[in-house]
Amino acid sequence: MEFLDLFFMALMPVLKVLLVTAVGLYLATERVNLLGANARQHLNGLVFYVFFPALIGANLADTITLESLVTLWFMPVNILLTFLIGSALGWILVKVTGTPKHLQGLVIGCSSAGNVGNMLLIILPAVCEENDSPFGDSSTCSTYGESYASLSMAIQATYIWSYVYFIMRSSAEKGIKEINTSDSTGTINTSNGTSQIFSQISTQALPLSNNHPSSEDHSDQVEPPHTRFEGKMKVMLGSVKQHLEMFSEKINLKMVFSPSTIAALVGFVIGIISPIRKVMIGDSAPLRVIYSAAELLGEAAIPSVTLIVGANLLKGLRGPGVSPSLIVGILTIRNIILPAMGVGVVKAARHFGLVGTYTFYQFTLMLQYAFPSAVNIGTIAQMIGSGESEFSVIMLWSYSVATISLTLWLTFYMWLLT
Repeated sequence: MEFLDLFFMALMPVLKVLLVTAVGLYLATERVNLLGANARQHLNGLVFYVFFPALIGANLADTITLESLVTLWFMPVNILLTFLIGSALGWILVKVTGTPKHLQGLVIGCSSAGNVGNMLLIILPAVCEENDSPFGDSSTCSTYGESYASLSMAIQATYIWSYVYFIMRSSAEKGIKEINTSDSTGTINTSNGTSQIFSQISTQALPLSNNHPSSEDHSDQVEPPHTRFEGKMKVMLGSVKQHLEMFSEKINLKMVFSPSTIAALVGFVIGIISPIRKVMIGDSAPLRVIYSAAELLGEAAIPSVTLIVGANLLKGLRGPGVSPSLIVGILTIRNIILPAMGVGVVKAARHFGLVGTYTFYQFTLMLQYAFPSAVNIGTIAQMIGSGESEFSVIMLWSYSVATISLTLWLTFYMWLLT
């Protein structure tokens, strides 16, 4: 196909996303106020707890089998590579621009996590449904596209709520400690005119109490071996418990096993285990009404989350100023460097036989590098109480530029593979 034909084919799904986003932006204005702060919060709750789990579970149950799961093993690795490469580039950007500590995690998160699941669920079926699609039959292509997007969304959610959440929370805590340290440190003037730094926090050695015997008093006492062993085991178990609690708090296991992740696990079980699949999937399945109901609820996920993205962009128009160097750096990483590196990664994987010859699968893997920053980063920023306003500005610029860059990369990927 001609490059210009591919460009217009790539433009259609991006315009579809842009139009729905514009509707969300309009509904959030004060004149209409149908998607104000409270409405967005309630709609976001429906998307998080109902619509997306239903969509992911239904799509995976319908399209994922044990054989297909074996062929898709590289997708989790590919998404992990997008996070690791983006994190490295974000860390370089933080060091070059001298980003404040409380925003360093936000910059790294915006550089590493793309809006893989939501955008794929819109773009892949739209590309398949175009006339003269380079990826073959539209129905087969759309079915594969939904399974790729659902699997991507489940994997991305796990990475975001473990890896990115940990980075952003650690960064926010360091920023708070830095502020507290600067607040608790001052200067006092001595009589000779010199200044002396003092801190509110001081430590001193505690003297030994006379009520406690010294080590010499116990020199002749020998503790039984089993008592020493039990004491060491108690200390070891206490240390392990403490580290597990710290790990659970830092990683936020509750969010790692979010409704979308649980729905993905349920979808895998239904799709992989043949007897369960036959009971729920198919025109003659006895419990097909459960699958149909989940599929119906899942259809509301895409328009709802796209409206929310548009409504959140309004905050970026009114948000505080963000360093232009940070914005330009994040835009360069997400719109130029990562998509270009994605071509190299997928081509190398194809060369070494890590992915099959199906061009639509390779197209999906490349596309996972080209999306703007994930919307979930704003949710994390809101939870940890740091960077929410700054993210709204970053998201406004990211999605504005992505309208052009994503269209160009879609066109290039299709031209390269077909």
